[in-house]
This record gives sequence, structure tokens and C-alpha cells, in this order.
Amino acid sequence: MAIEVFNRYENKYLLDEAAYRRVYDRLLAYMEADAYNKKHGFYTIGNLYFDTPSDELIRKSLAKPKYKEKLRLRAYGVPDGDAKGYLELKKKVFGLVNKRRTALRLDEAYAFVRTGQRPAQQAYMNGQVLEEIDYFLQRHELVPKVYLAYERKAMFGIDSRDLRVTFDTHIRSRRYDLQLELGDHGEALLPEGMWLMEVKAEKTIPLWLSRLLSEQGMFRTSFSKYGTEYKRYAAKVRYGRKEAFAHA
Repeated sequence: MAIEVFNRYENKYLLDEAAYRRVYDRLLAYMEADAYNKKHGFYTIGNLYFDTPSDELIRKSLAKPKYKEKLRLRAYGVPDGDAKGYLELKKKVFGLVNKRRTALRLDEAYAFVRTGQRPAQQAYMNGQVLEEIDYFLQRHELVPKVYLAYERKAMFGIDSRDLRVTFDTHIRSRRYDLQLELGDHGEALLPEGMWLMEVKAEKTIPLWLSRLLSEQGMFRTSFSKYGTEYKRYAAKVRYGRKEAFAHA
């Protein structure tokens, strides 16, 4: 069964193609590709983010509070309409990321968020996580807002599975076709050849990794995929209003 509860710290770094290759090659001495990446170069992750009609959750998140939360629906590749995905409640408290998720059929997940009515319990569902998402939906009126997809390479520590490093590229987004089964197309969020590296660990990262990142001149960033997309979207909206006002 897939892991459904995560508690870890996540540090992010933006890399160009050359930096990605240097870092990835160095990591191979301490880490190995996850089971899927051992057979395939990448795997595609599609995410549907939910927010209030006024974008309350992402606006609060961008203000960098000590506590923030968001809800998304995730699938791997482009799923069929009757496939299962993961409805995920992600929270961040003083830098510690807590992610809780449950498997649901896509139609069950869409209906749950739209109506607030929990689906009938099935063996593939995590009842405790459903209850937590239910409470979240009682506090927030949510609608689909953004689709985000990317290609990922993931690695685990050879000596410790608690250490995970992921590399995401070809990050794209859209604010239409807001269903996972409608394809993984979208507008590029980063320039061609850029990578987002995330270092994920339950505790502090090992000394060898700290040294490697320092030697490579890697500096942490607060880059958020949804946050970056929203800031770009908001800027377009403001520009459109200015243009409309100028021609009024």
C-alpha cells in the first residue's frame, strides 16, 4: 500500500541543466533512483489544486504565515475517467510539512470537494484522512482552480529511506480543462531546461549532502509551483484591467 501520511522538512533549489547534471551525478554515490525511475527516465505527475473563489488559500500561503494548508488531487500520468487518484491535504507548520492523503476514484474526489459529502467508505480509502478532509471542506468552500503537471525523477537514500530528493522539470499549468483526465497540457512555468530540486527528510539532512550542496553553490529558495502560477495569473489580471481602463 502507498504511504499515506508524511511528516518531513522540504528544502527547494532551482537548477539549470548543467547544475542538475552535476548534482544528480554526485548524488548517485549516496542515493538510488526510485523503483519507477529505475525503468523509466521520468514519470508525469498531474495535480488539481482547489481554492476558494477569492483565492484565499494561496493568498494566505504567499503571506508566509507560520501555518498554512492546501488541498489537491494528484494522479500519475493522465488517468482514465474511472481511475483512482490521491486527494491530499498538505499542511506546513513552522517549516515541517505534513501531508495526508487517501486514494479515491476521480469522480468520488470531484464530488466530495464539490458537495462536501463524504463518499461511502471503501477498502482503498483512508477513513481518518477522509475525516480530516471533511473537516477542512466544512471550513472552506472550494472549487478547482489550477492544474499543474511536471516530469519527475526521484531518488532515495541508500542507507536511509527517510531521505528523498526529487527533480521536477517541464512544469506547466492551466486554468481551464480542470480535470485530471483531460490531458497534461499547459503553459510553461519555468524557462526550458530549468529544474526544481526538493530535498525531503524527516530530520536534518545528512552532513555529506550539506557539503555537496555547498560545494555546488546551491542556495535554498521558497519557490512554490502554485504560488508562482498564482502570482503570474494575478499580474496578468492586473495588466488586463489597466489596459481596459486605458482604452475606456
